[in-house]
Amino acid sequence: MKVLLAVADAQSFAGGAKRMGMSPPSVTRVIAGLERRLGTLLLARSTRSLRLTEAGRRYVEDCKRILLDLEEAEELATGSSIRVRGNLTVTAPVMFGELFLIPLITEYLGEHPDVVIHALLVDRLVNVVEEGVDVAIRIGQLPETGLQAIHVGQIRPVICAAPAFLDRVGRPISPNEVLASPIVMSSTSSLLTDWQFQVGPNSITLHPKPRLVVSSNQAAINAARIGWGFTRVLSYQVADLVSKGELEIVLDEFGTSALPVHVLYQGGKRVPAKVRTFVDYCASRFLENPGLHVVTRT
Repeated sequence: MKVLLAVADAQSFAGGAKRMGMSPPSVTRVIAGLERRLGTLLLARSTRSLRLTEAGRRYVEDCKRILLDLEEAEELATGSSIRVRGNLTVTAPVMFGELFLIPLITEYLGEHPDVVIHALLVDRLVNVVEEGVDVAIRIGQLPETGLQAIHVGQIRPVICAAPAFLDRVGRPISPNEVLASPIVMSSTSSLLTDWQFQVGPNSITLHPKPRLVVSSNQAAINAARIGWGFTRVLSYQVADLVSKGELEIVLDEFGTSALPVHVLYQGGKRVPAKVRTFVDYCASRFLENPGLHVVTRT
């Protein structure tokens, strides 16, 4: 496995041999024997280039994981402290990642120089197992996934507008009042297109007709911040602007139940050090962040 990784990284048998301190013919024999045993071609050779086949790419990724697990097992067996290292893939919704996850990742990388992180920020449900994700941030109720989950906060949809806009049109005292005012809406989230409210013991749903529809939550927030109208977003997305007085939440007393925020990861008998330390890092900081802890409404 180590010989294959060396050849793949160097993109040549000679380069791999130099890295391993072996002769090029010996490296060639090792790779040929590995391919023969597996019954598949790992490296596509030509007179000018060497590249991994599709099977080779998958096998190399598995080799990296297996060798890292082996090194950590040996460190545990000898009583050494485990060195945090390796590639880590994390995923989160786009805006959550931009506001909360990326700053946290940069801090974590500063403390763990042997870790490389790939951040997948997408507004879709990522299959953690099939897409090779180590850690995922999820907003909303969790289905049964078999993954380990740590509850790190709660958020909820809120309606907000600029204070100057509210001074001009008035602050609504009932949900229906916002429908007559300009509304900007993001089309990226089904959570925000139908506006739910809790009125006493009853839940009601309004279907606003926005005059401005945008393709991102940030664009909707920007339009609201400059005083164009109302928008409905998730509380964490405007927590900083609300604290600065640039946006104001309205109809808060009609708010719906909070949505949980979880950190998910694949469990097992032994979680890799890179996953364990990153999950702990996320959980401790998210639990301390006031933007992720709105008052629960039932």
